[in-house]
Amino acid sequence: MFRYIAALFIALTAMPALADVPQSVQQMQLSFAPIVKRSSPAVVNIYTKRVVKERAMFSPFMNDPFFGQLGLGLMGPMRDRVESALGSGVIVDASGQVATNTHVINGASEISVVTADGREFEAEVALNDEKTDLAILRIKPRGAPLPALPLGDSDAVEVGDLVLAIGNPVGVGQTVTSGIISAVARTGMGKTDYGYYIQTDAAINPGNSGGALVDMQGRLIGINSMIFSRSGGSLGIGFAIPASMVKSVMFAASHGGKIVRAWSGLQAQPMLPDMTEHLGLPTAGGALIKSVNPIGPASRAGIKVGDVVTAIDGRTIQDPEALRFRLATVALGTPVKISLWRDGKMVDVSMKTEAPPEKPAADTSTLQGRNPLSGATVANISPAIVEEIGDLTQDMGVVIMNAENGNAKRLGLARGDVILSVNGDTIGNVQDLKDVLKTAQTQRWMIQILRGDKVSNLMITL
Repeated sequence: MFRYIAALFIALTAMPALADVPQSVQQMQLSFAPIVKRSSPAVVNIYTKRVVKERAMFSPFMNDPFFGQLGLGLMGPMRDRVESALGSGVIVDASGQVATNTHVINGASEISVVTADGREFEAEVALNDEKTDLAILRIKPRGAPLPALPLGDSDAVEVGDLVLAIGNPVGVGQTVTSGIISAVARTGMGKTDYGYYIQTDAAINPGNSGGALVDMQGRLIGINSMIFSRSGGSLGIGFAIPASMVKSVMFAASHGGKIVRAWSGLQAQPMLPDMTEHLGLPTAGGALIKSVNPIGPASRAGIKVGDVVTAIDGRTIQDPEALRFRLATVALGTPVKISLWRDGKMVDVSMKTEAPPEKPAADTSTLQGRNPLSGATVANISPAIVEEIGDLTQDMGVVIMNAENGNAKRLGLARGDVILSVNGDTIGNVQDLKDVLKTAQTQRWMIQILRGDKVSNLMITL
């Protein structure tokens, strides 16, 4: 009995002191209110108007499905209709820079920004980057100074950190929800070229797009961008674009309005479990290098095909999307440390980032004449063109930049299609293509097109 009492006494004395337990009403009423008061004034509502064309109906009965099946509902003239939409944004600079999502303002003929204190501003688009789904708007301050939200370090956030989501969901007015960071470096979402997100369970609903994800110091760590939902409402799975990407887009908007991202000359593929085992990597993940441009900075740094990139500047790389994101947020001319798994051991190399060169020259041309490609605008593939279009699997040849006119449109060709051959002649550059189209004396054409990783042979008769 004595031993039991002694053990109980030791256990009780080892418990946290009463000072660790809330002792007053003030301590029991801990609140996010101070953070909200500091952050919410910088979160704005964004109202847009779009002009869409629709066909007028001669009679309201033409909307009936029965008449629609007969094609009678398409007999009226085309007319313009104004469509309104709303979203959210964040004032990121007191001079009048507002960050939001591209999908909030795309196609808008008018954009209005309304601040939390009710002031309304006309906005112009300073930069619209569809590759990241980020846009920077510019408004002219008047009256009271504009409140701006400072950018936090999105690379420092950890799973479990408390966060607030502030925006204008479903048009009910500014709303604050709380949650935690559910995951970081979430990739493979397929929404943008740089799909690398912070995941949160803070409730995010339609209208929250472009709003702020805020840490407990009242700093912007992400722009709320999308949700995973089966019904359109929040299921506790929301995604925000990290502040590090917002920062790079802001910089571009303030320096000429054009984004020039760092070029490495690398192409990578995901690591599969059997690859990890075969190469003897101690942990899963990484980006396996499948090609290295011989004139690129990666080649000069000594990176080789078969290397596995595991980290950039000490930040873990789990897949090619993470590699693209990390390089995209590095300022031009900045050296980065790339950690590689090579021949069963870790190797660190230093690579200095640079702008993608336009070599060979684009020689951008719009094709004309009686041929299946008339109306298409084409260019020679170069690192600069690859960056402009996206993830091309080819690093040489001729790519379609635009196919919105003529036979090219009717044929269903699209931006990013690579023309491999015409009537059996290999196409190496734009001049080759022009020569083949000019000299061909035929009504039947065979054109080989590469779209993504798939090669298609098109047989056309004109």
